[in-house]
Amino acid sequence: MNLEEARKKLESAGQEHALRYYDELNDGEKKALLDQIGSLDFSPIHYVHDRAELPKRGKITPLNFMSLDEIASKRDEFEKTGLEAIRQGKVGAVLLAGGMGTRLGSDNPKCMYDIGITKHVYIMERLIRNLMDVVDQAGVAVPLFIMTSEKNHDATVRFMNGHDFFGYDRSRVWFFKQDMAPATDYNGKVYMEAKDRIASSPNGNGGWFSSMQKAGLIEKLHELGIEWLNCFAVDNVLQRIADPVFVGATIASGCATGAKVVRKVAKDEKVGAMCLEDGKPSIVEYYDMTPELMDAVNEKGEPAYAGGVILNYLFREKDLEKVINEKLTLHIVEKKIPYMDEAGVFHKPDKPNGYKFETLILDMIHEMDTCLPFEVARDHEFAPIKNKTGVDSVESAQELCRKNGIEL
Repeated sequence: MNLEEARKKLESAGQEHALRYYDELNDGEKKALLDQIGSLDFSPIHYVHDRAELPKRGKITPLNFMSLDEIASKRDEFEKTGLEAIRQGKVGAVLLAGGMGTRLGSDNPKCMYDIGITKHVYIMERLIRNLMDVVDQAGVAVPLFIMTSEKNHDATVRFMNGHDFFGYDRSRVWFFKQDMAPATDYNGKVYMEAKDRIASSPNGNGGWFSSMQKAGLIEKLHELGIEWLNCFAVDNVLQRIADPVFVGATIASGCATGAKVVRKVAKDEKVGAMCLEDGKPSIVEYYDMTPELMDAVNEKGEPAYAGGVILNYLFREKDLEKVINEKLTLHIVEKKIPYMDEAGVFHKPDKPNGYKFETLILDMIHEMDTCLPFEVARDHEFAPIKNKTGVDSVESAQELCRKNGIEL
């Protein structure tokens, strides 16, 4: 992008100030800023002032999940179907690892966080070991696609190379970067984090498939013959990846997608719940759960929205391609955004000072016509690491790992 093109793009978005320091920059800095302006999508920013234009939620009704008992009764059949698909190369895995370990007190990518007690045990290492269980069972390496971000890509790749991919076949691993989105103040003006750089952040995990497309990896999926993608989050160190039983059950159901769920421990637990929205599969986030939804019961007298999602989904690849250009629901999130002020002084705020713009993978479920909610035992597959201590923390994950015989 040249300077004139950048000016026009910024003017149309009301962000001309991003070029305020342009004449002070050297040639390399000028190019970096113009390239960034060319890569960023400023169109979501107008929603800061036009919230009424954002889509409203539809009618929420219950969606039953396949229970542990139902799964156990057909486990062998599901596992056989899933293993066959894996051995035929029809299943790939996508790790969403674009985040940093900031909330854990680390400046490194989250995947590099060490949860070991008597030895080094990294989050990434645990995920690779979990995937290796399936590789050993199936006798083939599952293609693994790792989504990084602009902020953590180089460190993540160095880390994986430095640890020899924790024994995984590196020829079956591909990295790609998540798209970035600009960050603004409360008036919808982008922050600058340096004279040659607009403040930006990863655009939310809902952009993972479009980011794969921009990286040219859709062609790789076709080349490999992949029909299903198991997409999972970086922070759950117990989850099973490319789980043959889950894969087989989803295939057998005829659904376009599957979602692993755990039975919620409390009606207000901070996890999204599977549901139907206007008759289509969806997920209602915990902060959108009304008292009526939390108190609703099914025909058995059990909580109607008890299936909490753990961000482990199986998508039929051809269905993803059908919806890739659909506009997902935009989430405008208040965040603490480091920035440079007009005097050139850098600030690292200790409270929210603006907005980030994200799309979420849970909204991709609603783009699909069908979904199989698939229950897993939370003590064996749900050990998220979101905080350093307390609920869903390093401490709680360590305890659950020990209960599952994992040496730390």
